[in-house]
Amino acid sequence: MKKTLFRNGWVVTMDEAIGDIERGEVLIEGDKIVAVGRSLGAGADEVIDATDMIVMPGLVNAHMHTWQAGLRGIGAEWPAGAYHRHVHGNMAMRYTAEDTYLGNLVGALNQIDNGVTTLFDWCHILRDLPMAERAVDALEESGIRALFGHGTAKPVQAPGEKHHSEIPHPRERVEALRRGRLASDDRLVTLALAILGPEISTAEVCLSDYRLAREFGLVSTCHVSYPSGQRVQENGWPALAAAGLLGPDHNICHGNALSDSDLDFILDHGVTVTPTVMLELQAKADPPLTVRARDRGAVISLGIDTEPLCSGDMFNEMRSTWMHYRHFTNIARAKAGKPLGEIAVKAREVLYWATMGGAKAMRLDHRIGSLTPGKKADLVLLDTSDLDLFPVFDPVVSIVGYASGGHVDSVYIDGVARKRGGRLTFPREVLQARKRALTEATARVMTEAGLSLPIG
Repeated sequence: MKKTLFRNGWVVTMDEAIGDIERGEVLIEGDKIVAVGRSLGAGADEVIDATDMIVMPGLVNAHMHTWQAGLRGIGAEWPAGAYHRHVHGNMAMRYTAEDTYLGNLVGALNQIDNGVTTLFDWCHILRDLPMAERAVDALEESGIRALFGHGTAKPVQAPGEKHHSEIPHPRERVEALRRGRLASDDRLVTLALAILGPEISTAEVCLSDYRLAREFGLVSTCHVSYPSGQRVQENGWPALAAAGLLGPDHNICHGNALSDSDLDFILDHGVTVTPTVMLELQAKADPPLTVRARDRGAVISLGIDTEPLCSGDMFNEMRSTWMHYRHFTNIARAKAGKPLGEIAVKAREVLYWATMGGAKAMRLDHRIGSLTPGKKADLVLLDTSDLDLFPVFDPVVSIVGYASGGHVDSVYIDGVARKRGGRLTFPREVLQARKRALTEATARVMTEAGLSLPIG
């Protein structure tokens, strides 16, 4: 197996036992990290000069609807309710399997380009197995590590038809994927379930979906975003717990409107949480869950959610999360008549959420999330010579507070270079063709939906 040595970089490992190493080295062999330190003296087939680079673990985007890449930015100024009306109630139902492939491919490549090596693809557009297969095709073609969260479309209820809250997750599709191409959990793209959850499904459907995930040994995840009075079930969590279906194999996204008692109940059962702060500051009435979850010692991960409404850059997500946390706690201290004092949360903890936190939420922390010997060779090099990042005094502060996807020089996933010298290694002519196809597909979908920009 090929050995590659990254030499003379500022290595941020996110492994407490190793720490940060200035002028450090990382040696990978095949798809694994084999050594981290200084002057490793190891013979390597390729030596990469990481001078003026930060070498860090790949970022983990723990919640994203990747298929929406072709709709990027169209809803940034939408009023409340417009997203569900225009996207799920109209455009999504006009997507084909090929449209889903194009969105997933361009969206996943954009994540790699911006330093993400692992993605939870929350694919909630699927109406049949061919759409699911093409979504997986795109993830595999991009080269990203991903949990493919098989989700379901949410059409407007037609006369005589059941509401989507009354329809169980399609067992036949899950069975076909789990017993077919996604049978193994040792591959780069693996299967998960993006289910409705207790807020937007009936009690019977809810139990059925969680049991389906457990039966096939899959991580499950759901949206928790509705205030009291707008939920299908007002509190479906105790029934899930009584059935033994709540645990660290389940993740909730958002959770802003959860009561303290419901949040305590969920976390007491080991469930992980994924705030998507950029989206939530724009589209939710309640503050992001980050502060309350951290106060309770929860496993926190970070995600983008939906690119029609916000940026897909995880560096932006880290920075927004950090600034919101600091602002929120500063307000609370000022209202209590207390001095602002020390910073409430440090940059290293935010970076932990975007690396190890996401890895834990996906149940992959034994493989990814830190530059630890034995783990997968998923790493990112940031160019610190750029004027807006130079000079670097604390590499972690530079990552969280100052870096962007534009600083990503190189990305390695499973030991394979997916970006080098600031450019994706994905064939440029193929990408250009896929971008043109995505533009055409989006235009067709919008025309069929009777929509034109700007959409109000």
